[in-house]
Amino acid sequence: MKLNIGGTEIKEGWQILNIQRGPGVDFVGSCTDLSQFQENSISEIYASHVFEHLSHRDELMSVLAGCYGVLEPGGELKISVPDMVILSQLFLAENITVEQRYELMLMIFGGHEDENDIHKVGCWDELLALYLMNVGFKEPKKVNEFGLFDDYSSQRFAGELISLNMIAIK
Repeated sequence: MKLNIGGTEIKEGWQILNIQRGPGVDFVGSCTDLSQFQENSISEIYASHVFEHLSHRDELMSVLAGCYGVLEPGGELKISVPDMVILSQLFLAENITVEQRYELMLMIFGGHEDENDIHKVGCWDELLALYLMNVGFKEPKKVNEFGLFDDYSSQRFAGELISLNMIAIK
């Protein structure tokens, strides 16, 4: 099985886990509890702009460990989160407007549209790689884009890719 955590786009070969019911959602639940999936049962997990909603103190590490547990040996975890370094550089650029800074602030902290739209952690490649290795993943590698779904993993601001996209192997 291939699992798209937080996804909404229906794509052949992929199952969707989302916190909210919706068209194409196969499993309703939070990424903080993957107990509905058997250990070593998933070949690939994809999560685009989901993990920044988790607390960096406990939830993020717990979710990464949960992903590790349900992935089969050699399985891949593909993560996309806002890149704190890129967003910070863009925010501090002198040539942007107040409106553009506001957009960047929303990308950093979340849109606060509902209780699930709040960002609790900012990630950069070294931090995310360390978290992944601490729960057992091998070879965390930053990649440019996944190109799997039409989602935030390819989002750009002023021509800059604002997502940190990383693959880790169990």
